[in-house]
Order: sequence, then C-alpha cells, then structure tokens
Amino acid sequence: MAFSASGLTRLAGASGVSLWHYATTDTLADVNTAGYFNSASNMLAVNDVIIAVTETGGTPVVSHTYVNANSSGTVDVVNGVAITNTDSD
Repeated sequence: MAFSASGLTRLAGASGVSLWHYATTDTLADVNTAGYFNSASNMLAVNDVIIAVTETGGTPVVSHTYVNANSSGTVDVVNGVAITNTDSD
C-alpha cells in the first residue's frame, strides 16, 4: 500500500526534533521502505522519531523508528524496532 497523511500525527517537538505517531494497515516492512514517507517530506526532519502502529490481519505491531535522511523530497527511515507485546496477567 502507500503512505496516508491522515495516519500521521505530530505528538510533540522541541529543539528541532519532533515525535510522530503513524497508524496504518501497511506492514512494518512497507513502512520501513525508503521513500515510503516521501509525501510527508515537507513535515519530517532528520532525527524525527516515529511511533508506528501497523495492523494487518487484526494483530497490531507497535514499533519505533526515526528519519535518517530527507533530501530533495526523498525520506528514509531506519528499520523500525518492534516493541514486544507481552501481557503476562
């Protein structure tokens, strides 16, 4: 699938770095692909942190990533690290 601006929300920002939340039905592999966030290149800056919630097949995966390059409209993020969803109670 493709990036959807309606899923991207800025949560906070200071000192030139922003924290974003992104919700999508795309896979984590899609979100981690270079160029996925190109449509948001005017909003995202290098070192901005993105909490991504990807939900495919009814099981959400929460991960965090950050923008490591944004040049000439091309955005690249590092491979997101999935946050373990253990619930032992």
